Amino acid sequence: MTAPLAVWEGIPILHLDDALIVVDKPAGLLAVPGRGADKADCVAARVQRHAPDALIVHRLDMDTSGLMVLARSPSAQRSLSIAFAQRQVRKTYAAVVAGIPMPPRARGGWGDIRLPLSVDWPRRPRSKVDFCLGKPSHTRWRVLGLQRWGHVWGTGVALQPLTGRSHQLRVHLAALGHPILGDPLYAEGAARHAAPRLLLHATELALTHPVSAQPCHWISAADFSAEPLL
Repeated sequence: MTAPLAVWEGIPILHLDDALIVVDKPAGLLAVPGRGADKADCVAARVQRHAPDALIVHRLDMDTSGLMVLARSPSAQRSLSIAFAQRQVRKTYAAVVAGIPMPPRARGGWGDIRLPLSVDWPRRPRSKVDFCLGKPSHTRWRVLGLQRWGHVWGTGVALQPLTGRSHQLRVHLAALGHPILGDPLYAEGAARHAAPRLLLHATELALTHPVSAQPCHWISAADFSAEPLL
């Protein structure tokens, strides 16, 4: 796990140089400001009070925790944005889903979810599987092990989004019949109330540094746990 260099207003700073900042976002905090004064508090605002040149490159959902990278110049932001768009950034997430999904049979235990997604406009901010108008969306996943959350059995999974659609991981897993525990939008009943938060955390981020061109890799362990891991 990458040790924090500092903590800025509750946000652990895992990397800091002249080109980029890597933070470990807490769950329940917006990545960027929302509409209205009550939604001004966010990762961008807190970081910019310490590094005024910080610029957003990508986002995590408010309910999701884990690794985010910010740029410190327009050129670094542009370089990193291109890397994300061209799928040159490797992102891995940990989650706990409801039930016991059948493990993928592919080599290495990784399987693929390919379901097109679009915004569910009548129920915003939700997204939905849409075979007519949806954009191609691809998630790799593998099973890690069973967990028990109170009276609910869940399964730990590793996830790698190869596209970056809104709520992609959450919608893809819900579409399989195994929503992420604690998800206020896509889980229902016992699965929704089994955990006090969405059990989704960005655990790994690997990219090429926009200035030095050196490979960079950061790791953050999920801050949720269950009883016991089987």
